[in-house]
Amino acid sequence: MGVAKLTEENTIVPDSKYARIERERRYLLQDLPEGLTRTDPHLQITDNYITGTRLRIRKIREPRTNKWTVKFTQKFPLHPDDLSCTVITNTYLNAIEAETLSVFNSNEIRKNRYYFDYEGRKFCVDMFLGDLFGLVLAEVSFETDEELVNFPKPPFALADVTNEVAFSGGRLAELTISEVRDEIMTRGLLKAAN
Repeated sequence: MGVAKLTEENTIVPDSKYARIERERRYLLQDLPEGLTRTDPHLQITDNYITGTRLRIRKIREPRTNKWTVKFTQKFPLHPDDLSCTVITNTYLNAIEAETLSVFNSNEIRKNRYYFDYEGRKFCVDMFLGDLFGLVLAEVSFETDEELVNFPKPPFALADVTNEVAFSGGRLAELTISEVRDEIMTRGLLKAAN
């Protein structure tokens, strides 16, 4: 008898009471929105995407207190052609668990995350570091599909990049800032924003 292998075709993904739906829009920004500065309170985030999977290890540091949060996350879109709604499951790790999983540290993204309120909504504004230095993205979350669909692009955003695969975390981990700029030009994102 042969060895039974797991494949995409024979793997069942049951509904999970631990997963939740995340609805969000992602925007390309020129810089931090007016009113925010680089010295404002922020979080330092390091994401390590495990190659070929839907998994990441996220380390979040609060610089003022030096407190860390580490999450092992699975995230994937409900529908492959719509990246605005994803299924996300988080498991919080202690130091020993994080160290055990550190063998997967590759495809790293580093960023500083700022919070910004605009018209009653809290945006997460990410200034990327390392190979993506110069990239600034903002995300905003919604409770319902209707809110998601009807939310207009804010004036501080250059373009809505929600459904641009190149701006998803797993893909960004494989790119440099010059490759991101090429994607912006190739896709005409700045022309579409005008």
